[in-house]
Amino acid sequence: MFQNLGEMLMLLGRTLRMLPQTWGQRRKVMDQLFEIGNASLLMVCVLSLFIGGVLALQTGPVLVDRGLGSVLGGIIGLSMCKELSPVMVAVLIAGRIGSAMAAEIGSMQVYQEIDALRTMNIHPVRYLVLPRLVAICVALPLLVLFSVLVGWTGGLLVSANNPEIALPTEGFLSNLRQSVEIADLANGLLKSIVFAAIIGTVSCHQGLHTIGGPRGIGRSVTKAVVNSIVLILVLDYFLTRVLLYIDL
Repeated sequence: MFQNLGEMLMLLGRTLRMLPQTWGQRRKVMDQLFEIGNASLLMVCVLSLFIGGVLALQTGPVLVDRGLGSVLGGIIGLSMCKELSPVMVAVLIAGRIGSAMAAEIGSMQVYQEIDALRTMNIHPVRYLVLPRLVAICVALPLLVLFSVLVGWTGGLLVSANNPEIALPTEGFLSNLRQSVEIADLANGLLKSIVFAAIIGTVSCHQGLHTIGGPRGIGRSVTKAVVNSIVLILVLDYFLTRVLLYIDL
């Protein structure tokens, strides 16, 4: 475990040192941005809409029974932008994009295409890892921002149309504006950048260390998804503690 963590940190460090060369890989970055962002937009929309709706459906009647129905907008707003959207979208992208990254790079490793890149004096990290890491670190915060807005919409629709809650739209939006600040949204976006770096680094690392043919590719994909999700959830706790202390 510690060896893998060390190798992933070294891979991340090498990739960050190559950031000034991103412009030369701009076409590959744009291709990855389209694959990560545009192709995932519908799934993020559906996921976020129903997460916001379920959150309102579960908490709304409880708050109304205690005379606190007016604060529902703020609860949904803070929950979506600080915790639910960053984590859930990151898990979704880890399963969809992280697995694809590990499978693609793993196939190149198994069939010796990466050795061919080295023979042509093309650095594999610059050619394969850098575009993917840059693209996911740009796309994931944008998807999280979109998820937050859609989640608020889902909570608003359920709050206004559920007879057990019956919270007027104006009341929901008013409490949402009073409770959610720019710093709260920045909190979630900062988490999403860290999660994006985790997904990109773990997936590319597993792909580069694939051995054993098609079965090895399957193992690398599984490890990439599982390790990414575990690291996302573990680091989410520590990031939350740090952000609470510095009051971003």
